[in-house]
Amino acid sequence: MPGLSATVRTTDGWGIEHAVLTITDLSGRQAAHATADAQGALGTGLLDPGVYTAVVTAAGYLPVARTAQVGSTGGAELGEIVLEPEEGAIELPPTGPWVIDPMHSSVQFAARHLGISSIRGRFGEVQGRVDIARPVEQSVVHARISADTIDTGIKMRDDHLRSAEFLDVAGFPTIDFVSTGLVQRGSAEWTMEGELTLHGERKPVTLEMTYGGYGPDPWGGTRAAFHAETQLRRDDFAINYNAMVRAGVAAVGTTVKVEIDLQLVQGEQLPEM
Repeated sequence: MPGLSATVRTTDGWGIEHAVLTITDLSGRQAAHATADAQGALGTGLLDPGVYTAVVTAAGYLPVARTAQVGSTGGAELGEIVLEPEEGAIELPPTGPWVIDPMHSSVQFAARHLGISSIRGRFGEVQGRVDIARPVEQSVVHARISADTIDTGIKMRDDHLRSAEFLDVAGFPTIDFVSTGLVQRGSAEWTMEGELTLHGERKPVTLEMTYGGYGPDPWGGTRAAFHAETQLRRDDFAINYNAMVRAGVAAVGTTVKVEIDLQLVQGEQLPEM
């Protein structure tokens, strides 16, 4: 048996991906370190015979410490280690399909203008589906934004943003996102990796997410809420408009900050309201 091995699970039996096992000897020196796989299984390399302290940690959970006796084989089995949620941790939404409620969701953005201020705007239509899984890291998100719903409050500017110099909504009518990974960073903080297709270019993006919880709504359904933020570079998506107002200062900045607020409704479709 190679080193120390264990399986890390939640209180309801699901493996905790990215749980971390840290092994220290009696002097406090770190002897080994391992990260759990998607099933919560982890293991170290061979260890010298002796007594060790094994500490298992994971974002959003209370740590657990165990004492391990390693013999001449260089390994031992710690068995199943169950982690309790941190105090005040928000309960995860139930598994299954959830749909984005476009009436109670928003996608907002901000870009520098003239190098001294910001232009702010939003997209008026976002739709999609989230399939919540256990472990929750295996959940999948699909979202679609209608590019022509961009709105900065000034029609002339919005028409320019819809043109071929920016979004080219005639050629690329939608902005699409699909998730590729999810990692918990805290009791309600997550990092979601995904691929964004914008202006005909498909690129990886990272969303920093905050989970707001779930509960009943006034229409007899169940809702969950998320907030997410990311930064995009226009040139990553071949949006290369570069008019200059003076030497070294672009009319529109190359970096765009995006903030997303989503309400999800449990089920395959939105209810009548």
